[in-house]
Amino acid sequence: MGPKRVEFQGAEKNILVADRYGIGNQPVVMLHGGGQTRHSWDAAAVRIAALGHPVYVLDQRGHGESDWVASENYLFSDFALDLVAVTRQVVALHKARPVVVGASLGGFAGMLAEGSENPGGLSALVLVDITPRVDLGGVSKIIGFMGDRVEEGFADVEEAAEAISRYLPNRTRPKDLSGLSKNLRLHGDGRYRWHWDPAFLKSRQNRDHSVAEEVQANMLAAAGNLSLPVLLVRGRNSELVSMEHVNEFLEHVPHAKFTDIQDAGHMVAGDRNDVFATAVEDFLVDLRSETEQV
Repeated sequence: MGPKRVEFQGAEKNILVADRYGIGNQPVVMLHGGGQTRHSWDAAAVRIAALGHPVYVLDQRGHGESDWVASENYLFSDFALDLVAVTRQVVALHKARPVVVGASLGGFAGMLAEGSENPGGLSALVLVDITPRVDLGGVSKIIGFMGDRVEEGFADVEEAAEAISRYLPNRTRPKDLSGLSKNLRLHGDGRYRWHWDPAFLKSRQNRDHSVAEEVQANMLAAAGNLSLPVLLVRGRNSELVSMEHVNEFLEHVPHAKFTDIQDAGHMVAGDRNDVFATAVEDFLVDLRSETEQV
């Protein structure tokens, strides 16, 4: 059976759409990166659900089928507050705090939710190619790609695939573009545009270097408050997270586990989903064993 579509309410009463996979007692919430949708987790969610977990794969605010917020509040703290709201609803459903798997933007939301906004709300945290401090040049490259054709859009899905191939030349281009089509929205003018609110991008384009440094300092402070089990998964070829960033994170969160995935960049799950899913599976199995021993 395929996933079940469900809805949660965010911090501003905004609708957050999710797919639910599997059944079990220990819920897992998966949060995508900026500019992505919940479908970036489809393959990994199936594998994690097979371990006996109810898995909720969420479209974050302004992305996918979730609401584009009228307030245009797209700070990292806004995504964290949405996660706090979702966490409480998941706890009400399952009587258990969720494990959160967050990639990039989703990882920032997880760090802030647990380390600042709602300590003790999560049972464990998996950070996918994200640390409090990241390479700002890599961030600029990603924002540049997101901003390219944001207004003009694409004539068809094929043209969007060509843009991705130019941005990620080392990734094999899929023959089946049905997955990519889930990240696009067909507008009334016949043009395809990315499935996220342009206001999300504007909130990042307008930041100067000092603001970015302040954001990273706040993230580092939140990371220092993490006392729950943590797994950091890095793509070895990441354009955002260097080993210097990893070592700094591990100094602040010395109990965290770390996995470095070869032949993967920032889009770890897309580059090496098999290895990524195995790393998360092993982490969840270890958590279960530790809980059963207590």
